[in-house]
Amino acid sequence: MSTASVSLQHVSKHYERGGQLLPVLTDIHFDIMPGDYLALMGPSGSGKSTLLNLIAGIDQPSGGAILVGGTDIARLNDRELADWRAANVGFIFQFYNLMPVLTALENVELPLLLAPLNRRERRERALFALDLVGLADRVKHYPSELSGGQQQRVAIARAIVSDPALIVADEPTGDLDRKSGEEILALLDTLNRDSGKTIVMVTHDQKAADAARQVRHLEKGELSHLEIRQ
Repeated sequence: MSTASVSLQHVSKHYERGGQLLPVLTDIHFDIMPGDYLALMGPSGSGKSTLLNLIAGIDQPSGGAILVGGTDIARLNDRELADWRAANVGFIFQFYNLMPVLTALENVELPLLLAPLNRRERRERALFALDLVGLADRVKHYPSELSGGQQQRVAIARAIVSDPALIVADEPTGDLDRKSGEEILALLDTLNRDSGKTIVMVTHDQKAADAARQVRHLEKGELSHLEIRQ
């Protein structure tokens, strides 16, 4: 049995348009081990965001198997997949995806609403997550009252509040200035090295890719080459 955190086994993805099949990914086959920090790079249209969505259970493959923590998520129905995502995956998006009418604390609490926790327990976990990302003094602030870097920190706190084993990040530094981007990369590195989180990140930013331990490149829906970093 594989000890991989994520195992992609001959995964393919296509879409149908006008009666024609449009291939996006072809025969993707590799493992991501627990505690890995992987960056996916490639030109626009290479399929890297599609691959990230498949790993996160946001989309389903057209063929092949995707095992995450031993569960073949390609076989789950929509309800099972939603429950699985809530328990196992933390999401970080380029544009934060925060609710503007909620405070930082309330935004971080959102993933816990489906968990068997009372209000006090949700609040304690959310406060702890915000403290981890350095925003203990911003819990009552709304997104409009925070900088871009602070909003991304709130998004990271939301991603880790349920203590998922897997964190997926789609261009997490893409909307940030250089200094804020470096701070976010340092935070992701801490989550990976100190907390053992497995991180899969899509990026166009070479500096962000340099922060990862592995970089996989995609070209026209196929894996081209792998870079190993220390």
